[in-house]
Amino acid sequence: MSTEAIPAEKPKRNYNALFGLTLLALLVLLWIILSVATPSFASANNISNLLRQGSMIAILAVGQTFVIITGGIDLSVGAVVGFATVIVAMLINAGVPVFIAILLTLLVGVAIGMFHGFGIVRMGLPPFIITLATLTSLRGIGLLMTNGNSISINNDAFQLFSRSSFLGVPNLFWMVILVGIPAYIFLHHSRWGRYLFSVGSNAEASRLSGVNVQRTIYMAYTLSGLCAAFVGVLLASRIGIGNPTQAEGWELQAIASSVIGGTSLFGAVGSVHGPLLGAFILATINNGANLLNVNAFWQRIITGALIIVIVYFDGLRRRGK
Repeated sequence: MSTEAIPAEKPKRNYNALFGLTLLALLVLLWIILSVATPSFASANNISNLLRQGSMIAILAVGQTFVIITGGIDLSVGAVVGFATVIVAMLINAGVPVFIAILLTLLVGVAIGMFHGFGIVRMGLPPFIITLATLTSLRGIGLLMTNGNSISINNDAFQLFSRSSFLGVPNLFWMVILVGIPAYIFLHHSRWGRYLFSVGSNAEASRLSGVNVQRTIYMAYTLSGLCAAFVGVLLASRIGIGNPTQAEGWELQAIASSVIGGTSLFGAVGSVHGPLLGAFILATINNGANLLNVNAFWQRIITGALIIVIVYFDGLRRRGK
């Protein structure tokens, strides 16, 4: 295979490592400032709550990153999360064993991701349009299935999982590690990960050099759908209900976390650790603002300003190549 379509690995990894260290330093600085500004921030209960708040968005951001690296976007992930809470709740209440119910819910997420791939690859639809249509449709389908009501989950063990901890660390954060490690290996140490970067850099050159561009796009959106369905299962466990209106706006938080984490909206640049750190930076800002009684509107302004600054510098970096 020609190396023409594959971005240089060493400079890309150096950039990701440096940016990751910068994000980690920013996160630590935020924690120090907030610990001084409000003593309740550093309490064990608040730290556990912060980890739970950031964990689900972090997993969503990882799936979103796979898509953005290819030069696409997935606006449906929030709706997939809400729809997944409905599916897993209905299956569990119907007497399906929890493990099977979770597996079937994940397969629904995979099917949605493959549908997006089909729409983009076979129908020629822009990613923005097909995923926006899915966002709207899934909310409506979920409301029809539930008749506009929430479905209470009658399984204490299922609900207990998300509220429990292991070795003093919330189980939801362990799920971030469970997703993050294989995602890191996949993206940074496998040929399929290199194909994602290659397609995002130049799809036509990738095709000419032997990369199966269509299969790579299918793979990116399938992984995004899988991550979203997994988050839906975790959310259903945490809140104890299935409701299609849950996770509204989470797609924007996932995109913001990915962008703040250094993923380029132009494609071909990104990492796994960046979006994870980006998600917890956003969670820290929101958590600290709540403790300091800062108007919720300011939280959105701060998030928007961060995105503008990072995208601006990403543009400068690209022009400087």
